[in-house]
This record gives sequence, structure tokens and C-alpha cells, in this order.
Amino acid sequence: MTGPGEPSPAAGAGGPRSDALFDPASVAVVGASAQPGKWGYWLAKGALAGRGRREVHLVNRRGGSLDGVPFRAGLTGLACEHVVVAVPPAQVRTVVTEGLAAGARHFTVITSGGDPAEERALAREITDRGARLLGPNCMGLVDTGSELRLSWGEFPVGAVGLVSQSGNLALEIGRLLARAGQGFSRFVSLGNQRDLDAAEALEALVGHGPTRVLAAYVEDFRDGRRLARVLRAAHAAGKPVLLLTVGRSPAAAGAAASHTGALVSSYDTVAAVCRESGALLLDSAGELVDTAVCLLAAPGWLTGRGERGRGHAGGRTAGDERLLANSCGQEQHAGADAGGPTSEGEHLLANRRWGGGADQKRPPGVNARRQTPDGQRPLASARWQASARVAVVGDSGGQGALAADAFTVRGARVPELSAATVRRLAEVLPPGAGCRNPVDLAGAGEADLGSYARVAGTLLHSGETDAVVLTGYFGDYASADPQRTAHECEVAGALADAAARTGRPLLVHTMARDTPALAVLRERGTPVYERIEQAAVALTGAVRLGAAAPTEPPPLPRPAPPAPDGGYETVRALLAAHGLLFPQAEFVTDSEEEAVAAARRVGFPVALKAMGLAHKTEAGGVALALADADAVRAALARMRASTGAARYAVEAMAAPAHARELIAGVRHDLAFGPVVLAGIGGVTAELHADTALTLAPLTPARARALLLGLRHAPLLTGWRGAPPVDLEAAAAALCAIAQVAAAHPEFTELEVNPLLVHPGGALALDAHAVVRGT
Repeated sequence: MTGPGEPSPAAGAGGPRSDALFDPASVAVVGASAQPGKWGYWLAKGALAGRGRREVHLVNRRGGSLDGVPFRAGLTGLACEHVVVAVPPAQVRTVVTEGLAAGARHFTVITSGGDPAEERALAREITDRGARLLGPNCMGLVDTGSELRLSWGEFPVGAVGLVSQSGNLALEIGRLLARAGQGFSRFVSLGNQRDLDAAEALEALVGHGPTRVLAAYVEDFRDGRRLARVLRAAHAAGKPVLLLTVGRSPAAAGAAASHTGALVSSYDTVAAVCRESGALLLDSAGELVDTAVCLLAAPGWLTGRGERGRGHAGGRTAGDERLLANSCGQEQHAGADAGGPTSEGEHLLANRRWGGGADQKRPPGVNARRQTPDGQRPLASARWQASARVAVVGDSGGQGALAADAFTVRGARVPELSAATVRRLAEVLPPGAGCRNPVDLAGAGEADLGSYARVAGTLLHSGETDAVVLTGYFGDYASADPQRTAHECEVAGALADAAARTGRPLLVHTMARDTPALAVLRERGTPVYERIEQAAVALTGAVRLGAAAPTEPPPLPRPAPPAPDGGYETVRALLAAHGLLFPQAEFVTDSEEEAVAAARRVGFPVALKAMGLAHKTEAGGVALALADADAVRAALARMRASTGAARYAVEAMAAPAHARELIAGVRHDLAFGPVVLAGIGGVTAELHADTALTLAPLTPARARALLLGLRHAPLLTGWRGAPPVDLEAAAAALCAIAQVAAAHPEFTELEVNPLLVHPGGALALDAHAVVRGT
């Protein structure tokens, strides 16, 4: 296993070309079978599907054939670039040796059940010869563009690239994508990651043109810092990354360990890395697919790197007015006054006539789609740094209200509409309809299906909303009245046209399932959801991705000479050398007179602390405000009896005005290396549970941002008239703690609690570390 920040064994120079993995000139399936109940059958069938593009060899020492292709007895005499191994564990090593002799550059090992030491030896044999290994214990890989299907199951074609340590989860994601009208560009099953890992597989997707959304399920992050760099690179390339992982419960961590031998990182650590790297951590396969579909509907609008503009923040342009005339059934030439709505049939006919391909004629002044120059961020993208403005359209007041709540509690805004927009809506809706936000059609949809497109078009072109959500019954009218099928499909097309012209997304929540109108919406790239919370999670998550501003931690420092122990005296000296301030103190043995003499030099009142205890307060190892020699003697006698400590700190009392207690620490994660924690501290730190994480080392700016990200940050910036603490000093203290921990990898944990921050600076009152192996 590589450490955080270290390259994998065969990554970089000297490795085989990536085409040998995703588009090889030749493939051999060893363990091919003619029996559909065996893995070898599905691997062989998938390989044969690409015979028009590459040589395919099927190997089974017992002989046989599949689809007229005879099985060979072995790899000897073959020139083969990519070898798929699906044989019993005892035969894997022999197959690999034969494959290397045949010139194989990539091995995909499906076989599971091998000993970890044997798997590592297998990886070394392969990589020492300049080849690469995917697996073992993996489900193979698929590249739908190069007709490479070396796996089991159905993989619909689409624009999502998936990297996964779970094969069945990939199948679930594939089925959900297919229902939503999407699919895979590539799928890579990681297995036990003895060579190729999640970071490398995702990196290959960043530069893969057909892949527009990257998705991953990872249990063992191996080199987490390299993965973080890949996530930042994907964000910079305009390719959103959606991630699933485990670790929020001991049961899940244990399941991952038994599944792939994963060393599970803290879920909170992964969440912090995703936030800082511009990726989105989600909770389920359903959320991943819902968000992917939303992103694919309008990638430029969400990431700020696409071709579509989104209109001016200040309202509608003349072009908007012309487009609005089209989408709402109102013909208007440039400079003319807007007329009233046309009939529903005229409106739909206009949309179908003007909403097609580039070769179709359009009346003067009507543009199919406004575009921004290549590489330019769409207009009004800065507004998304705060939150998304969502307009809700419902054919039920209850559903509209619930939709408004669903989006609001997830961070979106459902703003009031301007008087002008309310007036335009009133012109196309019956009396009594709700023309504010959410908009209540009040039966207009049942009477006139075109109302859906007219209202949605008005809102999409208004310049007052960033997205429109349609919630309720649309898509199901033809189920009760099949004669309305064509009509409802035309309205669906008109809705998709309005979204396409503005570059603003339209999301549809419907109680219908798999109706013709919904098929039209999906074919046109309009996201369709069965539950409103799906739409809310997808849109708000996608917006967070678009607004992300990835940051990169400084490089890890060179290791310092190892510390002798992790006690307060040692750790205090290390931190003080990096500028962290402590109260004046002297360290003494368990002699009462020595403690009294030290107290007199430090100056009464003093604190007495027993050394060698992680939680001194609970163990009775702290006495505060000792005012005289007798108090020091009595406190030391009590501590000696209760803790058995042999060494003590006699420390000046520190009580700066308006001080706040923080906890600050660093934990060494096996995948991500040193991870900084900062939060509300003191003896109630666990009760508050208000902490934030980031990778070490820190810059002052990142440290400051970490503190301001706490729920209780107002306590630091001046709560109810109190003066603000010195945030610059607090940030500098965090930087010192992070730097010491990063330079001392022998510390698995380092903690300062409490760290007093106050208007005049920052002062550490306690510190300790845990040394690896103790």
C-alpha cells in the first residue's frame, strides 16, 4: 500500500498506455465458459461483442467453444495486450506468468479468495514487468465507447463514468440510470486495489471525452491525498465528481473490512476532503443517480463551464422577451408590444416548429439557444455562490407548498416574484390561481395542458429564478385519457424547449411512471423524479458543486527527529518552538516542597497538573487557582494518591477576558495522512460536538476558514456585544499545531484542549500526543 501523497508502484512513467486497459488491440479471457451460470460465460460473451474492434481469445484448458469461437488451451503462443483472469485462486499465478510471457500489459483479475500476501506478491510480479493489475476480487470493466465489456450485467450507454469497489452497487446504479434515460461511459470495478486504485481510475476519466459526470464508491482510499488532487483536477476540468463511501457506523466499517480488506477512513474526513476538493459526498446510489441526471441536464449552468448562458441577473433582455413570446404562445416581433396568449394548439405548434434542429427555419428575432464564448463562465454565476433561486409550479397547493419546503430546508431559496412576473402569470392562468411562488395552477392544467408550458416558460425567462420545478400530476393525464397522449407529449416537448432555450434547468416531479410524456422529457434531457425530495437533493447538491472553490493544502514537511514521548512537557516544547504560546510553567517531581518552590517562582495563583494522563480533569489530575503553598501541598498529595503520577506541571493561571475555549488537534489517517480538527473545546467539547476537519498542514487563510465554518463561529466574531477574538492569532495557533503534527508522523494523534482564544491572542492550556505503537 502506498502512503498519503506517494505515487502508486507503476503510476506515471514506464507504465503501459491506458488504451491497453480501456481499448486494447487484443483481449484474452482465461476461464471462458459456455455455461451461462458461470462468470467465464459472461466475460467471454462481453469480450466477443467487441470482435469487430479487436482480437478476442477465449481460453479454457478443458476445451469447448462459445458462439463458434473455439477455446484455446492456454496463452502460450498468443500476442495478447489485456488478459482477464477468472480461474480458481490456485491457478491465478500460473495464468499471470503465461500472460506476461505473451506480452500482456494489463491483467483484470476477477478471482477472489486469495491470501492478501499472495495478492501483493502477484501485484509486484505484474508491475515489476511494467504491466498493470486491476483487482483481484473485482467485477471487471466496461468502456461503452470502445465496445469493451469485460464484466457481468447490463451497462446502459450514457455519460457517467463509474469507479466502484462494489460490483452489485454498480449494477444498481446502472439500473437507476437506465430508468432515468442515462447510462455509463465507463465502469471500473476496483476490487482489492492491489495496483490500480480509485485515484488512477478517476484520473483516467477526467480526460475521457464521453464521460461528463464522474461517480465513485470507495471503501479504501489508499493514497487519499492523491485522490484529493484528482478531485480538484476534475473540478478544474468541469467534470463533477459524485462520491459514496462508508464509515458512519461501526457495522459499515466492519462490513467494508470483510468485503475488500478496506482500512476505512473517518467519514467526516472524507466529507471534509470532498468539500475542499470540489466533489460531492452523497448518501446512497439513488442520490448519486438523481444528482448525476440533474448535472447532465445542464452541465454548463451548474458548473459554470458550459456553453449555455443563463440570462442577465437584472431581468429579461429583449432576446428574453422574444423567447418568452415563443414559449408562452405569444408571437411578438422585435420592438412590438406583447399580445395575449394564443390557443394551446397554436402555442404547441409554434414550439415544435421553432424548437427543432439547427436546419429548421425560425422567425426573425427568435434564437434557438443563447451561448457564451467558449470557456467563459455563464452570466450570473456569482449569484450561485449564495444559493439557488427556485420557482415552484404545482397543480396542487399542497404539493407546491411541500416542494417549497423541501428545497428551502436544503439551502435553496423560493423567492417572491416581482409584480411584473405575477401580472404575466395572471394573464395565462384562471382567476383564483396562485401567481406567487409557489405558483398554483388551480386546475388550469386539467383544462388546458398548455398552461404548464406557458407558466414554466414565463418563469424560466423572467430572470428572477435560476431553476423551475414542476410538481404534481403532469405526465399522467394520458393514463386516464389515452386520447391526450399526443397532446401531453407535445407539451412535454415544449417544456424541454423552454429549458433548452434559456439554459436554465426545469426539473419535473410527477406521480406518473414511465408514460410517453415522461419519455419525451427524459429523451430531451429533462430530469424526472418520483419524489420531490429527490429533486431537491439533486438540484441543491449540483449547485454546491458549481459553487465550490477547491483549496489545496501545502505539501507535507520532511519528518523531524522522532519525539521521545507524547506527554505534555514534550509536546508543549515542540509547539512552543513553532510559536504557540503557553502560560509560564515549571515541571517538577512528586515532591511537595519542589512544587511549592516552583509555584513561588511562577507566581500565585497557580494550576497543578498531573503528567501522563489524557483526560486529566476526569482523573482528578487538575487543580486550579491554588493561592498559596498549603493549597499546592494539599493538591499534590491528593493527585499523587488518586493518579499515581510521578511528574507535575506547576503553571501560571490564565484567564484573559472574553476568552473562548477551542479544541484543536491532528489525527493521522492511514489514507489521508494528518487531518486537522478544530472546534468548540474545553470539558464540554464532546457535548458540543461542533468540529471541522481539513488536511494538514494549514495556511492562515485555510485555518481561519476552518474556524469560521463552525456552527458556533458567532461566539468568535462577537456574540451579543462581546468583542471578537483575535482570529489571526487563533489561525496561527492552528497552523503551528498542524505543522508539528505533520512533521512528526510518529504521533497518531496530537491535541490541544483547551486552546484559549481571546481579543488579545491565543493561549494553549494543555497538550498531549499519542505515539504510534504505544
